[in-house]
Amino acid sequence: MAARTPSRFNRALRGRIGFASLVVFYGAVVGICLVSLIYAGDLSWGRNPWNNLGKSVGEFSHPSFLDAWFGNERLEYRSSDGSLLRVENRRQVETQFLWALVRATWTTLQIATLGSLLAALLAFPLGLLAARNLRAPKLLSRAASSVLDVARAVHTLVFGLILVGIVGLGPMAGILAIALHSMGTYGKLYAESIETLDMGAVDAVRATGASESQVFFSAVWPSVLPQFVSNHLYVWEFNIRDSTILGLIGAGGLGLLISEAVSLFQWGRLGTILIVVIALVTIFDTFSRRIRQALL
Repeated sequence: MAARTPSRFNRALRGRIGFASLVVFYGAVVGICLVSLIYAGDLSWGRNPWNNLGKSVGEFSHPSFLDAWFGNERLEYRSSDGSLLRVENRRQVETQFLWALVRATWTTLQIATLGSLLAALLAFPLGLLAARNLRAPKLLSRAASSVLDVARAVHTLVFGLILVGIVGLGPMAGILAIALHSMGTYGKLYAESIETLDMGAVDAVRATGASESQVFFSAVWPSVLPQFVSNHLYVWEFNIRDSTILGLIGAGGLGLLISEAVSLFQWGRLGTILIVVIALVTIFDTFSRRIRQALL
């Protein structure tokens, strides 16, 4: 008993030293980043940050959707010399924008939903191969892990830029971009869920002479299904946020309206779009939380 105590103490000491070393390394990385930015003069708030903040808050505080009910029905645009250029009914114009916003929101939801489903299907066999405790052939396991690493390393926007050039503008490019990037995330989550299994139960089923497919569906699948569903809901929710910016590169949806609002300095419309994005994510988060609670 006395011989075991120093061994446990040594292991605990090594663990603490290792953790302290990681903390020191992380602190050094943070310090280098700060010093390099300060040295380059890039760590700056810009000119008149508080004045700019006040202007932005003032413009965002009046989202454009309010004009659909309270807007000026005869808004006049005049030149510098006072001559009338055109007259605009703000209520009518904003109502048309809101219908366009509804269509863009539906497109964004389609991109996120179909892209997430395709990613989950593509990642499933790769996650099984990458899980080390399922003892897949080493060559296949390493190949699957490499594919998942590459998919996670390339950002959705980069995939989108490539795919727009291949399949053209529209939601299809967004769906494929979401699928290719999320495939890496799904595969990693699948593999980690499988690796946390109690292999005693799996080996017990295997010892009965069951085939690999029988082992999977009898011992593996029932245990990992709740985690798979939870992971799918989490990545799906993330992709709803991610797909809102794919319109910036021509994939359609809310990103296209965001790009137009920013390029035309229409901060009221941008505020309306952001309200829709926040509401969409909040509703989906509430929906997915209830499903996860039901699986517990």
